Amino acid sequence: MNIEKEWHTRSGEKCELCGSTDQLTSYEVAPLQNNGRVDDYVMTCSTCKDQIENPDHMIANHWRCLNDSMWSEVPAVQVVAWRMLQRLKTEGWPQDLLDMLYLEEDTLNWAKATGEGEDKETEAFHKDCNGVRLESGDTVVLIKDLKVGGGGSLTAKRGTAVRNIKLVYDNPEHIEGKVEGQTIVILTQYVKK
Repeated sequence: MNIEKEWHTRSGEKCELCGSTDQLTSYEVAPLQNNGRVDDYVMTCSTCKDQIENPDHMIANHWRCLNDSMWSEVPAVQVVAWRMLQRLKTEGWPQDLLDMLYLEEDTLNWAKATGEGEDKETEAFHKDCNGVRLESGDTVVLIKDLKVGGGGSLTAKRGTAVRNIKLVYDNPEHIEGKVEGQTIVILTQYVKK
């Protein structure tokens, strides 16, 4: 059996990432682990392949398919799923999937071999008043009374717990949370985890 037939047989004639049957092609998962055999490739649709190779074409919701494909028994599929979840983890939901995903040590090393998922030293991140890193879904406590803008008379009192925060991804000094049922933007310097 030639290698292309093996890909089609293993994949069941569909993209191993999103399940599409349109415009299937193989994607080489670098660096090769198996001397270029079928285990070094993932059968992908043109949409997945384009977004893997061109991160600026990324459509985050397309990758919700990883919720299913990350459980594949094929290591190359697991590697691509891990890498894509790493790229998307600032969206919130991919981090939940990464927390559930288990990879064998060799597979994890393969996934990390391209440097995907490494925190860059210069990368800005959200941190509380004590320098502790904040993540989406965290609970924080206000360390000072905050007047809520917009002409309202609401004052968020010191000691108020703000649950299930959301990070403002284009500004590491802002988070969003609900106080008394109202969603507000809070400066990270006024909260502690």
